[in-house]
Formats: sequence, structure tokens, C-alpha cells
Amino acid sequence: MWFEKRRFLFFITVLSAFLLTGAAQAADGAPSELAQSSNTLFILIGAVMILAMHGGFAFLEVGSVRRKNQVNALNKIICEWGFSTIVYFLIGYPIARGVSFLVPVETLTVDHGFAYVKFFLLLGFAACVPAIISGGVAERSKFWTNALAGGIFVGLVYPLIEGSLWGRFSNTLAGATGWLATTFGAPFHDYAGSVVVHAVGGWLALPAIMLLGARLKRYETNSIKVSSIPFLALGSWTLIVGWFGFNVMSAGSVECISGLVAINSLMAMVGGTIAAMLISKNDAGFVHNGALAGLVAICAGSDLYHPVSALVVGAIAGALFVFLFETETVKWQIDDVLGVWPLHGACGAWGGIAAGIFGQKALGGIGGVSFFSQLIVTAAVVLFCLAASTMVYGLLKLTVGIRLNPHEELIGSDLAVHRIEAHPEDAL
Repeated sequence: MWFEKRRFLFFITVLSAFLLTGAAQAADGAPSELAQSSNTLFILIGAVMILAMHGGFAFLEVGSVRRKNQVNALNKIICEWGFSTIVYFLIGYPIARGVSFLVPVETLTVDHGFAYVKFFLLLGFAACVPAIISGGVAERSKFWTNALAGGIFVGLVYPLIEGSLWGRFSNTLAGATGWLATTFGAPFHDYAGSVVVHAVGGWLALPAIMLLGARLKRYETNSIKVSSIPFLALGSWTLIVGWFGFNVMSAGSVECISGLVAINSLMAMVGGTIAAMLISKNDAGFVHNGALAGLVAICAGSDLYHPVSALVVGAIAGALFVFLFETETVKWQIDDVLGVWPLHGACGAWGGIAAGIFGQKALGGIGGVSFFSQLIVTAAVVLFCLAASTMVYGLLKLTVGIRLNPHEELIGSDLAVHRIEAHPEDAL
């Protein structure tokens, strides 16, 4: 026992000396090797957490569709991640950030390959767009035409928005000396993507859903139900956990990490959950999506709000999701299978606008935001996405078609597209 204690104390002493040496080197001037490697590890952890979120997207869809479309849901998410990686690597990232990876590997391996893990992290954001759309067009969209549309969005549409608000073209709208800042007192602010990621995905999905039309017999019978609440809940929880990488690692480096972002994300998730529970009378589907609605809305201002304001922003988002999902699918009869437009589109837009309200010092926020800057850019993104999606999906519908034929839809996309069922032993 004494030997174990001595070994433990020796380990702590060596570790402390190592960390203090790294801190001293950083204080001397240029960032130390430890600081550089720490930033690389920090971003890598965030990238892996966002990668895990795509498993959450997959299981959220698996639980929300019928059993005959579960394999399709799983394959779509992982294949779209693959397509997004290639397209974003070759086209999207160079457009948004002005960085090409078609250079000697030595060029980008400085600082422990930080440039590569930064791409990995931002790829996770970009790949959310086709993953979001997937849930809205589930059970009746063609695999390859939907993948083609996703590739266009990740390679061209999303990078133009990312570049204009986060990347190489961002000075006009998001820069401290740009047009919005000089006109309204502050630039557009979106810390972790309420507008840049979620609103983009949700508003790109809406025209696709409407052009596809409702699933067969969707409004003629009440037989279309979710297949698995446990899988739906698993997807929600996976997304919730990964979201703390999504938000907190948006800091970009260890030096800029903020505990405020973490606690605000937590409070917004709780607010969305409780609001959805109360309004839906404890419906399990709404409860688990309400948590996600709160997290979608908090992304933009998570670094600005007082935690009480974060709770309010999340609660409004949870209530908004329940109301708009029922309005969209029941009253308007728009067959949005997972409710991606109210969840990501509407709550993402709310998050962008909310940053201009609750981020103000008068409401306990840090300040440095403008309501009008937030409103103008959010509205512009919505209109741009509606136009882009209508054009892309409209052209595909007129040429190669975007929907399975009635027989394929009837037997399910698992058999029609992948030639296997989710539970093959049940067919024996």
C-alpha cells in the first residue's frame, strides 16, 4: 500500500512539472508544443463528438420511421457522411475557408496537424445539412437523387453561407468593421450554428418535403406510426451528449473555452424538454425532440446569455416545436416525418433572432449584438435556402425523379433499395 501511494505521488509530481513547464513556455512568447498539441486534441475531441451525433441522427430516424425503412435510415446517414466528406474536402471547405488540401502534406501538418482536425470539426457541421434533410424526406425519397442534392448543398450552398458568416467572406456581415456593424452597431453573431447549420438544414428540407408530397395513405389512415420510441430516445440522447462538443468546441481552442457555453446549453436543453412535456401532455416523441429544439436554439447565443435567459430561449423553442409540428403535419398536411422544419428550420431561426434579444445587457446578456443584424441575416439565409432547395429538388424532380415508385414505397425502401430487411430473421 505504501509503495502504491509513493508511485501515485511521483506520477502527480511529474505530471504537475510537465504542465507547469508547458505553461512557462507559453508565457515566454510563441505557443509551446504543449499548447499546440492541446488545441489539436481539443478540436479532435469535438470533431469525434459531432461524428457521434450523426449516429444520433440515424437512430432518431430509425425510431421515427416504420420497420420497413429502418435499414434505409441507417445507410443514408453513414453514406451521406461519406459523400459529404469527399465533397467538402475537395470543394466546400476551399470555398468557405480558402484552404485547399491538395498541397504537400507537410504544409498542413504544422502545429500537430491542427488544420486537418479543424476541417474534421467543420465537416461535422456541414454534414448535418443532408442528415437533417434525410429525416424530412424519409420513407419515400430516392436514395441516389437525394444523395446528389445533399452533395450540391454541402459542396456549394452551405459553403457560401458558412463563408459569408463564419469564413473568408464574413467581414461584411459578421466582421467588427463590416456593413452590419457600422449600420446597426454590431455584426451578425452565431456562435455555434443556430442559423448557419440548423436553419440552413431545416429550410433546405422544406421545399424537398413539399415537392415529394406525403407518404402513401399518410392522410387517409392513422396506421402510420413511429416504429420504436426506445430508438428515437437513443437518437435524442446521443445528439444531446454530442451537442456539448458541437457548442463548447466551437471556441476553436483551449484558450477560448467557456463554461458559460456549457451551462447555457444544459439550461436550454432542460427548458425545451420541460416545455415540450407540458404542452404535449408528456408525449415521448415531443419530449425527446423538445430537448433538441432547445439545443438548436441556444447555439447562436450560447456564449452571450445569462443561464436564466438560456432556459427561457430553450423553453420557447420546445413550445415552438410542438405547435409548429402539429400545425405543419396536421393542419397544413405537409408530411415532414421527423419534423425537421420546425425543429431545425424554425427553432434555428428563432435562435438567431433570440441572440439579438437575450444577448443584450439589459436582459442580463454580455452584449455586443444587434437585434436588426440578427433579424436581417436570419431572414436572408431563410430566403436563400428556400430558393436553392426549390431549384435543386425541382430540377431533379423534372429530370430523374426524386420519389420511389408506389410499389417500392409500399414494400419499403429497405427491400426496394438495399434488398434486406432490418430484422431478416422475422421473414424466415
